[in-house]
Amino acid sequence: MNGDERKEVGEAFRELVNMTPAELEKWLASDQSRSAGQHQDGGESTGHASGRRIVEILRAKKGDLSDDDYLHMRKVVGYIRRHLAQRPPGDVGDTRWRHSLMNWGHDPLA
Repeated sequence: MNGDERKEVGEAFRELVNMTPAELEKWLASDQSRSAGQHQDGGESTGHASGRRIVEILRAKKGDLSDDDYLHMRKVVGYIRRHLAQRPPGDVGDTRWRHSLMNWGHDPLA
């Protein structure tokens, strides 16, 4: 990934991931977080695993981020954008839709 691509992905990631590492860690420790998303064979959901990786990326120094980190950041940006486009009507405060987004580092109510 070249420098321009990294810059574009990094800017979109910082714009869409609106939870701090501490907020995201606290959320990931909750039962609501663990129950949201798609689970493979009863294990951890894809979004929950992604949330743990997002915390690592948020805490890392920009210069320490690898191409693999930037690829994950691109995946996060794509997921959040797609999911936001599917917002359900009404109050989303306690919905699986919001909980899933929060696993990916975005709280739509923030």
